Amino acid sequence: MELTLLLLEASLETIPNSIANHPTILKQAAKREKKPTDLILDISLHYHAMRKLPRMNKRGRPDIVHLSLLEALESPLNKKQLLRVIVHTIGGHAIFINPNTRLPKNYNRFIGLVEQLFRASRVPPNGREPLIYLKTIPLRDLLKELSVNGLIILSEKCNYKPLSEIVKQALRDKLAIGIGAFPHGDFEEDTLKQANYCYSIYNEPLTTHIVVSRVISAAEKAVGIFEI
Repeated sequence: MELTLLLLEASLETIPNSIANHPTILKQAAKREKKPTDLILDISLHYHAMRKLPRMNKRGRPDIVHLSLLEALESPLNKKQLLRVIVHTIGGHAIFINPNTRLPKNYNRFIGLVEQLFRASRVPPNGREPLIYLKTIPLRDLLKELSVNGLIILSEKCNYKPLSEIVKQALRDKLAIGIGAFPHGDFEEDTLKQANYCYSIYNEPLTTHIVVSRVISAAEKAVGIFEI
């Protein structure tokens, strides 16, 4: 019984053209000897440039994806080949990750890898079997491609259900579990329309990597990897 985990509306994107000529970004691009639009948007570096971007509060947080993927890929569930984790970004890109991938734990090395991914659509660029690859695809089509029977979204605004029951439902009925991978705000209406179920596991917002950790732990217990 494999668990499919989706990091939804992930705050992971390259510098938009609309702010590529901002002095802060030009300075960083020159320092790193890269095109401005090849850099990954990061609010800690590009805050002043980002102030006029739409949905600014949901953008520029690649660290959320980094922490969440480290949590997922290092888990016993993944090492037992019982986990599929896919990132779907705020810009509509899906990132598929081979479960055997060893992501860099160093944040700057992770950013370099993701910049390569957005530039070449695969890592390594010339490998026959990429460890990571990217494609542009709407969420509704991604769900079809993954051959799941539906989507459960986790949000503190929905009705509470024990996490153990949510995970058992997902495994039993072959449903993906979607977790928001953005820092603030709510899911977009288009995302919510793709969900068959929406549950809360806690009455306050939780950081993405904490939710990922809890979901994976519940799945590990459900399939008998751990008895807690």
